[in-house]
Amino acid sequence: MPSDVTDLVYTPPDGGWGWVVVVASFISIGFAFSFPKSLTIYFKEIQEHFIISYSEIAWVSSIMMATTYAGGPVSSVLVNRYGSRAVVIIGGLMVSAAMITASFATSVMHLFICVGVIGGFGLAFNLQPSLTITAKYFFVKRPIANGLAMAGSPVLLSVLAPLNQFLFDNFGWRGSFLILGGVLLHCCVAGSLMRPIKIKPAVKKPTHQSVTEVDVTHQTAETINRQGCVEKVNRFIDLSIFKHRGFLIYLVGNVVMLFGFFAPIVFLVPYAEQHGIDEHDAVLLLSIFSLADTVACPGTGFIASTGWIRPNIQYFFSFAVACNGVCHLTCSLLSGYVGLVVYTIIFGLTCGMVGALKFEVLMDLVGAHQFSSTVGLVTVIECIPVLLGPPIFGLLVDIFKDYKFIHFTSGGMLLTSGVFLFIMNYYNYRQLENKEKASKKELQISSANELPAREEANDKEAAVNMRSEEATYST
Repeated sequence: MPSDVTDLVYTPPDGGWGWVVVVASFISIGFAFSFPKSLTIYFKEIQEHFIISYSEIAWVSSIMMATTYAGGPVSSVLVNRYGSRAVVIIGGLMVSAAMITASFATSVMHLFICVGVIGGFGLAFNLQPSLTITAKYFFVKRPIANGLAMAGSPVLLSVLAPLNQFLFDNFGWRGSFLILGGVLLHCCVAGSLMRPIKIKPAVKKPTHQSVTEVDVTHQTAETINRQGCVEKVNRFIDLSIFKHRGFLIYLVGNVVMLFGFFAPIVFLVPYAEQHGIDEHDAVLLLSIFSLADTVACPGTGFIASTGWIRPNIQYFFSFAVACNGVCHLTCSLLSGYVGLVVYTIIFGLTCGMVGALKFEVLMDLVGAHQFSSTVGLVTVIECIPVLLGPPIFGLLVDIFKDYKFIHFTSGGMLLTSGVFLFIMNYYNYRQLENKEKASKKELQISSANELPAREEANDKEAAVNMRSEEATYST
């Protein structure tokens, strides 16, 4: 079930300026997710320029995506301290400077540092603050708002794919990187629209010591320092979330999923070219994928907000992940350009479902009040499969000289993740139901045990009152 709005210290407006924030998040999230994928158009030329293998060139987008995820905790701390607006603007400046500097690269290591590390941190400062501020503005309409915001990824990918092809044909990869550095300044514009929501801090009621005061003199200096460090860490990153069973299930399932989630996108264009598809038609597949993804994101958000799906959104997410895996496993059964188009459409629809639900189910588990710190922990752990996934699949291409092994492996991982999430979420819900029933039963038993004592106390009170009345009457 969605976390109760009473967990917050304010009432989300569910509209108003929140829709402007959704547009801003649409832009910043779109660049954060789509930009590393769109760079695959330049891979072949960069590979020939620096004379490197498939697995080596795959590290460029892989490091960028992994750094975007790894920068989550840093972004969380900065958002909690300075707000989403300032962090997104800084992120836009960073990724812009990274691409401008990368246009003068003299080695592939230069690209790793500029595009991968610096650019990845810039995108991290766009992603997490956008998700956080959207959750603050919405509660009832949150699935729809998240779906619209996440639609920025496929929409911008559909724009960046032909744009990058045009820039590459006219300016080469160096000139294209220089121009893209200017395009990425749109992230700063998006950040300026993220007006902070005014939240009145909760007033804590003073606690009264009933019998004795706490004697702090018995605490050692080491214990006090340890408690102070824990409090400082928990102020920004809530580590107690690792005791949450539902969160751990979500985390394990997503780590397995992300090992195979990005590779089919990264190698979609080379896969089509290997099957004899013209370069421009192969790039068109990215636009088709983006269009299907664009339709799926808000559509999934609308479905997820309905009365039947919202309480079962964890199952809906596992279904989307499993469908994405089946799509890749059956990819080899489709042949020709028409077959690739059909595969790309289904791939885009299922990918859009996963993208629209991925962070919504996390908000459903932990609540909007814990989401800012939790998403930082999630992304830093998920950076491992995001970093290693594409290069590992690139190594498969180097060994077998065929892209079909990418689809078999990634499809198997996604299907495994979907089944795992479905089974474990069912187990988690059953455990929660049993715990709730047990607590109700204990409450009933305690009430039944207290009833005779209450009746006896009432009888005694009635007897005392009767005696006092008799004494008054006799007097």
